Amino acid sequence: MSNKKLAYDMSPQDQKAALEYHKTRWGIEFPGAQAFCSPAMKENINIAMDAQPQLVTTPNSGVPAYLTFFTDPDILRVLTAANEGAEIFGEKQKGEWTTTTLLFPVVERTYEVSSYGDHNNNGRAGINTSFPERQPYLYQTVVEYGDLEIERVGLAKIGFVAEQKEAAIDGLNKFGNLTYFKGVAGLQNYGALNDPSLYPAIAPVPKANGGMAWLNGTSINASANEIFADIQALVIQLINQSSGRINTKSRFVLAMSPRSEGAMTATNTFNVNVAALLEKNFPNLEVKTAVQYGALTAQNPQGSAVGEIVQLWAPDANGQDSGYCSFNTKLRAGPVVRELSAYKQKMVQGSSGFVLRQPFAMSTMVGV
Repeated sequence: MSNKKLAYDMSPQDQKAALEYHKTRWGIEFPGAQAFCSPAMKENINIAMDAQPQLVTTPNSGVPAYLTFFTDPDILRVLTAANEGAEIFGEKQKGEWTTTTLLFPVVERTYEVSSYGDHNNNGRAGINTSFPERQPYLYQTVVEYGDLEIERVGLAKIGFVAEQKEAAIDGLNKFGNLTYFKGVAGLQNYGALNDPSLYPAIAPVPKANGGMAWLNGTSINASANEIFADIQALVIQLINQSSGRINTKSRFVLAMSPRSEGAMTATNTFNVNVAALLEKNFPNLEVKTAVQYGALTAQNPQGSAVGEIVQLWAPDANGQDSGYCSFNTKLRAGPVVRELSAYKQKMVQGSSGFVLRQPFAMSTMVGV
């Protein structure tokens, strides 16, 4: 058994000498060391508290999370249904923003013939005039933006003022588009779906699968031939209403909801779909869509309470405009008003709804 003492059993003076020996002999140095520790000291955690004191700050091994965020400079703008009224019916300015009533002169020819006689003066030719009226409706919105808002939103690289103004213009156009289909209650201002001079709507034919609708959910309920027969009925209705001034070669616009347009893909047993049948039989017919022709739902609050609607429209029967969407002012921007630390600007638009000049040029079907 060895009598050699371990370093931690030495006296303090011998331990200091051993530390100095390690330094000079082996080049091993422990700056500030005073003694060797015994293995038992490893079990006492208080021994090393002066070497690694308790944290004062919250434990953390990273950087603030926002420093790792990335803001995409490509701004995504929420899309809503397109404004299709002017696309379907055309659009014209009538009057200006001070106009209170629009007058549309109408001339009807009158005549009476009688048997000829040298001394007879019977028979007369003349005209009858009338002046239907429409009342424009002015509506407005106000753009507001503050100094602090501009600065804060600008930190996200968003042009706050420009976006606010575009939102105002978009809102005015959305409302104007709605008046083209439904008019304004309480005024002589009507839309393409509720003009009082429209001929009564007709119903689609019953379908072999039941009901009269073209679609059942996302499935096509009617055959291609049944859908084509419904559109044929609309064409024949126009021909009858116009006393032959409209025929199968006339220019037509078939307006329906985007959902109903999906039924145009129905194919018959000869592998011919509805769109091809229409092109073959009515060469000047084009299909256009608007959500206002769809059924009223939570997703489509501007839809029709009576269900899906289809309208057939002859825009230029006998060389005259059969009708058009009308506005008296497209956009009137007021001055930018400076407040203490904000700005305001009023924007105005005016609509006269849909002006139906030739009621015989429109036929309507409800419930497809």
